[in-house]
Amino acid sequence: MTTRPLGAQISHMLKDRGVDTIFGIPGVHNQEMYRGIEEAGITHVLARHEQGAGFMADGYARATGKPGVAYVISGPGLCNIMTPMGQAYSDSVPMLVISSVLDETEAKRGQLHQMKDQEAAAAAVCDWSVTARTADAAYALIDRALMQMVTNVPSPKHIQVPISLLEGRADVALSRPVDWPICPEPAPLQCATLAEQLNQSKRPVFIFGGGASRNTAAWLPHFLRLNAASFTTYAGRGIIPDDSPLHFGACLARTSSADVIASADLIVAVGTRLSEVDLWRDHLGHTAPMIRIDLDHESLSDRHRAETRILADASAHLADSLSAIIDDKTTTWTPKEVADTRARWRAEIDAERPGIIPVADALKEAVPADTMFYSDMTQFAYAAKEIYPMDRPGHWHHPYGFGTLGYALPAAIGGKIGVGDKPVIAILGDYGFQYTVQELAVAVELELSLPIIIWDNGKLGEIEDSMVRAQIAPNAVVQRNPDFLKLAEAYGAAAAEPSDLEAFKDAIKTALTIKGPTVIRVKSDIMLTSS
Repeated sequence: MTTRPLGAQISHMLKDRGVDTIFGIPGVHNQEMYRGIEEAGITHVLARHEQGAGFMADGYARATGKPGVAYVISGPGLCNIMTPMGQAYSDSVPMLVISSVLDETEAKRGQLHQMKDQEAAAAAVCDWSVTARTADAAYALIDRALMQMVTNVPSPKHIQVPISLLEGRADVALSRPVDWPICPEPAPLQCATLAEQLNQSKRPVFIFGGGASRNTAAWLPHFLRLNAASFTTYAGRGIIPDDSPLHFGACLARTSSADVIASADLIVAVGTRLSEVDLWRDHLGHTAPMIRIDLDHESLSDRHRAETRILADASAHLADSLSAIIDDKTTTWTPKEVADTRARWRAEIDAERPGIIPVADALKEAVPADTMFYSDMTQFAYAAKEIYPMDRPGHWHHPYGFGTLGYALPAAIGGKIGVGDKPVIAILGDYGFQYTVQELAVAVELELSLPIIIWDNGKLGEIEDSMVRAQIAPNAVVQRNPDFLKLAEAYGAAAAEPSDLEAFKDAIKTALTIKGPTVIRVKSDIMLTSS
């Protein structure tokens, strides 16, 4: 068949480009996009809300390295997915949202799903938002979006197609198969510059962000010979082995990390924005020269004012640069200095959020080494992000920048679909779980083996603590929760409420082996019963 309705052709085109899964909800305005999904051989995952579809696409993208694709209707469908788009934009996640749009909005009011300016609304939360006016334009824009996701900073894009154009017949798009994920070739840009400065340094510190997480095997052995100290951002956890003797971990948010940074004679920041949510302070704390390696032009020219700015893929550049340093380096960093500092920071975290670290340690004991985590905005995750030891990068996903509640459950569903039989766990607070609880039906429907940990303190604990610190009488921070176990059973999921840490570990192990999701309610006072 050489011609089909454009809505069907788009699905065939996406399949040709390597897309195997689409998340979304059909409606009268985008039903033409559903005409070709099955025929093209693409799996469609029916979310219960467009916000859930967007988070699933996000989770799928983070797990696989492939773009997460979502189909939504005009008007409210697009509005509902804008929160996930904003989250993906802040965290550099490749997502392609394709929506329908009304053919005309200025001369005719009162139409179904009408908005004043869909394109501009979506543009506020993604890299770009455009309207395809012809079939050829739709094909070209999709190819542009997919190519930019692998040759530039990954980010969400939105393409909207008028309804009449989706319904009209169109020629097939040219075939351009893509083997995802694409790894850029090494970029020799200024390789000598990094090597020269490292050779002169006696106390270098590397800071690795999520942008350095790809293909670490190509450069990590060379890095370890440098005897440099290192930090990771939250998104970069697992890049450096947690037991590496000169690794400070993901503790840049510790106030005294600025003192460690200030003691260095060279800072190398790789694949990281060094943003507010990485540091929680305005200045990194360095007085030494800084080298930035990044694909993001904004990061290279931000407030940290790096003296050496290298526009390149982080992993490819490190592989080329560090391999040029032949001999092991001697530095002034010592394992004892690092170990003592990490122990002090761990004690700080335990004092700030008592009772969480032992539960995180129990979780580590219960799960396989390659487990992938999706966490929500909850106190358990805030503590675990700093102390949970990751044995590989790209396996703990969190709504870092935009910071939306309700992320973890649908994102974990998308991630589990992406990785198949590999273990995936969702971690949520009792309040955030209720933002997207309806997506539990998707996990049940697809029989996904997915432990869903609910950290239940019966309130917005982090906000209450913040109010107290600000000398505000806590207000509107306590809510009445449903019976989470009965709610899980109503959806058809398994449920557990462990009474101590041993029961918690058993519940996790069981949930990873049974067919279908398991809601595991963990009371925030579980350590009292465990002792």
